[in-house]
Amino acid sequence: MDAIENHADDRACRDESAGHASTGELLVEPAVLSDLGAVLEIERASFSSPWSDKMLRAEIEGNPFARFVLGRRKRDREILGYVCYWVVFDELRIMNVAVAPQARRRGIARVLVEHALAEGRARGVRRVLLEVRATNEPALSLYGSFGFERRALRRNYYSDPKEDAILMELSLARPTI
Repeated sequence: MDAIENHADDRACRDESAGHASTGELLVEPAVLSDLGAVLEIERASFSSPWSDKMLRAEIEGNPFARFVLGRRKRDREILGYVCYWVVFDELRIMNVAVAPQARRRGIARVLVEHALAEGRARGVRRVLLEVRATNEPALSLYGSFGFERRALRRNYYSDPKEDAILMELSLARPTI
């Protein structure tokens, strides 16, 4: 099911938890179709099975549940990374997180995930889900730092290379009294 394969764990997130981006240096804003070329470059540099132009276009403009958000450097508006997530009723699913190779280890993925979680909270989301490669310790660490917990193992979920995925979940539900 490559069309919705979660890339939030691949090379784009590796070592991302080490640095911290200042939101003062980064603009976080919705993607538009004119951003597609730069997004596609980051996608291809980041994943062994990148999403196609058609798939990215559908997420940016055709999927009513999708949010596709960019992290741009303020001074020159260069796209440094992005997050794609779906908000469906009370659930948020992180589909894809990627950061340009030259911008990694600066906390950009962290800022983008924080943005997705903040929107989820504002929209009444109760849980957040994602899949991550079982061997991607840096991504597992990043998501763990947000409070995501390991829920299940999906055998042979990824195809290039063939690898298991760990389903992770974060509860945003407020405790009832």
